[in-house]
Amino acid sequence: MTNDESSTTVGVVVPRSRLRSTLSRRAVRVRESIPAIAQIVVAATAAYAFAHVVLGHAVPLLAATVTVSSLGLVRDARPWRVAETVMGMLVGILIAEVVLVTAGSGWWQIAVAMTVTLLVARFLSPQPGFALAAVVQSLIALVVVTGAPFLRLADGAIGGVAALIVTALIPRTLRRTELRDADELFDAFDVAVETIVRALRRGDRARAERGLERARSLQTYVDAWSGSLESGREVARISPFLRRQRSELQRHERVRAALDLATRNLRVVARRAAYLCADGESRPVPADLLAELSRGAQLVRDGLDDISLEPVARDTLAAITRRLDPAAILPDGGVGELNLVAALRPLAVDLLVAAGMPSADARALLPRI
Repeated sequence: MTNDESSTTVGVVVPRSRLRSTLSRRAVRVRESIPAIAQIVVAATAAYAFAHVVLGHAVPLLAATVTVSSLGLVRDARPWRVAETVMGMLVGILIAEVVLVTAGSGWWQIAVAMTVTLLVARFLSPQPGFALAAVVQSLIALVVVTGAPFLRLADGAIGGVAALIVTALIPRTLRRTELRDADELFDAFDVAVETIVRALRRGDRARAERGLERARSLQTYVDAWSGSLESGREVARISPFLRRQRSELQRHERVRAALDLATRNLRVVARRAAYLCADGESRPVPADLLAELSRGAQLVRDGLDDISLEPVARDTLAAITRRLDPAAILPDGGVGELNLVAALRPLAVDLLVAAGMPSADARALLPRI
């Protein structure tokens, strides 16, 4: 390996292409974290400054730690999640303050406070994160004893309010994240369909089984898009800077819901394709129909960025849907092949709904069978 083809990092020879790829991923991670970092820095600094300068608290540590812990660097910064985390931490601080006032501080008081905090937190919320946030802040409040009784509870409340304010005033780049999740779902959908199409054209049972596995794995991508889209919608609901995105996010939710159903119907198609391919015979007609539906799905994806492309997607998918009469397409087809074409009908309807057509109108396009 020449010097131009490798680079040494910490005594290890690493190919330059891999090194560039690693550095690129890290740079992307940093760039995507900048809005979250801005939220955390602004909120924590403002909370600490308000408690220290305006209210005169000597060391308002919890004002900053509550802010940092409630916001975090995770991309899911929905207001209710932030509020829930803040409430958990305030519960922990309150219990610690009560223990300090009644029993003082010490090793056994820490054990008592942590036990009570965990029990109360588990009673109040089913979320494990709620209990963990509460017990960590309870521990900090008992170990770092400063100020008058219940003063740190006020600091924690200040930090929580600051976290909720910056969630609205400094929104994270949720639209970019949401669109990336949508891209990943559509790409995975396309790969699954392409695998099934190739299996049908070759009568390849093993490939059809891989297509079924890929179709089953689509739920992970659906869930990821659901999470980022829900985050975007909730933040846009309270942020004055994201008002124009509300209708767009609502449209994306319609696409997501329809595509969720489409992935479920694709699994039905994949199972029937795997069954058909057991005999090794080629099925070009259903393969071509499924490939056409996949091209329509990609037009739906293009419509997420540009709503003017939705009519093109609807027209393309409508033309395919009108032809989905199994008996007319395959007059000499076997039962299994006819059933496979029939399974494409609900898939076509779901994609039409994703493209903006009402469900009843989409179903009306199907030929009677």
